[in-house]
Amino acid sequence: MGFLSGIGRATLVFLAATGRLALFTARALSHCVRPPFYPRLLLQQMREIGYNSLPVVGLTALFTGMVLALQSYTGFARFNASSAIATVVVLSITRELGPVMAGLMVAGRVGAAMAAEIGTMRVTEQVDALTTLSTNPFKYLVAPRLLAGTLMLPCLVLVADIIGVFGGYVVSIYRLGFNPAAYLTSTAQYLETIDVVSGLAKAAAFGFIIALMGCYNGYHSKGGAQGVGAATTHAVVSASIMILMINYLLTGLFFS
Repeated sequence: MGFLSGIGRATLVFLAATGRLALFTARALSHCVRPPFYPRLLLQQMREIGYNSLPVVGLTALFTGMVLALQSYTGFARFNASSAIATVVVLSITRELGPVMAGLMVAGRVGAAMAAEIGTMRVTEQVDALTTLSTNPFKYLVAPRLLAGTLMLPCLVLVADIIGVFGGYVVSIYRLGFNPAAYLTSTAQYLETIDVVSGLAKAAAFGFIIALMGCYNGYHSKGGAQGVGAATTHAVVSASIMILMINYLLTGLFFS
């Protein structure tokens, strides 16, 4: 009976947390479409999420494309299928690796920052001060971050796709000895619109998840500095897990 009671307790805790997250999401979405709006805060968050994340996302995409080309050559050379490396690189980057790697990098950089910033405001009672000043915390803190994350991550993923494919091109041409014209022709021949669109759609979902988990964990943090640290950790871990889960669901939706 003790084992069953433990399972039941964990289930109830999980359902309660899911309900709180669902209510938080619904409330945040409602404030994203209702005035008043804060365009200056939105632009600030777009710069923080998009422009300031370009270096880490670009480097990640570059080396991912380079490693992917090397690994593909190592495996395909055994079957005399080296000509398929260009196709594998461009499809892998645009469909999966670009959105997922960019999402995970942004989750570690931006999601943690959101949770720490809002969590610090929560434990120092700055969120309560906003309410006292007749400023809705959801409109001032949550809505701009959700909109910025949803809008900017597709832009980051588009740049990451270009850089990742370029990394594979550089390795294939200057390390593996491929013909540049043949490589570019193979890349363009097998790339379809749905490959890029599916990656950008995933990126928009990932950006929303990253911002949502950062704001949710920061908003509900408590217990001083230790609580803020726990909220930061939970934001990154939960966003990363949800990115991988949603990636599987969207992949099944687009390519089933």
